[in-house]
Amino acid sequence: MFQEASLLDRFALAAQVGFKAVEIQAPYSEPASLLAERVREANLQAVLINTPVALAAVPGEEPAFRSGMAKALDYATTLGCRQIHCLAGRTDDAAADSTFVENVRWAADEAAAHGVRILLEPLNTVDNPGYFLTGSAQARRIIGQVERENVRLQCDFYHLQIMEGHLAATLASQFDVIGHIQISGVPGRNEPDDRQEINYAYLLSTIDELGFDGWVGCEYRPRAGTLEGLDWARPYGLMNNTPFREGTAT
Repeated sequence: MFQEASLLDRFALAAQVGFKAVEIQAPYSEPASLLAERVREANLQAVLINTPVALAAVPGEEPAFRSGMAKALDYATTLGCRQIHCLAGRTDDAAADSTFVENVRWAADEAAAHGVRILLEPLNTVDNPGYFLTGSAQARRIIGQVERENVRLQCDFYHLQIMEGHLAATLASQFDVIGHIQISGVPGRNEPDDRQEINYAYLLSTIDELGFDGWVGCEYRPRAGTLEGLDWARPYGLMNNTPFREGTAT
């Protein structure tokens, strides 16, 4: 969102419409200290960044993965960000499963020292052919094998709708391992409004009923401009000069 502006200018725009927190998917084009300054100036909270490389499940790339994770932790610490999405990467190697478990376990131990949580996000195979992590059950199994308290599921309803459907049931069944939620419309990954197939009014209500205490990130591509597409969020406080309690801008 807010692709109309440079990365450094997006924080003020997000704050002006009522967001209280932001995801910064790829912060590495700017110095971490400068990003942290802009986040503070906008009175926002940085709640999620991605690793700079998608290699966690790729055998033979352990050194590059660890170097990337170290960089992500440096950025997260400077930003005061407590969650890092650990990108699995594309691979069909037979050793991918064990590689992913060992890399995530190492990353979790490194992150724990900084009070940071590692998130695993299944991606759909239509937009991301060959990606290793593609389903919520697979992610849950890996989280169980990693055996670290600071490893959680990043539940992106866009990907789950394409791969699994049954979103409310999946939310309930995986709720105990979910650390972060993201929303966008299907098809097109546009606004989560009534011009797409997911009933977000129902899902957001279900999230509240389950007692979710994390963040819900608006990770979508506006059809026109960001501001033009925010009408869907007025019931949740955006564009109304009131806090948007459980939303983040990406």
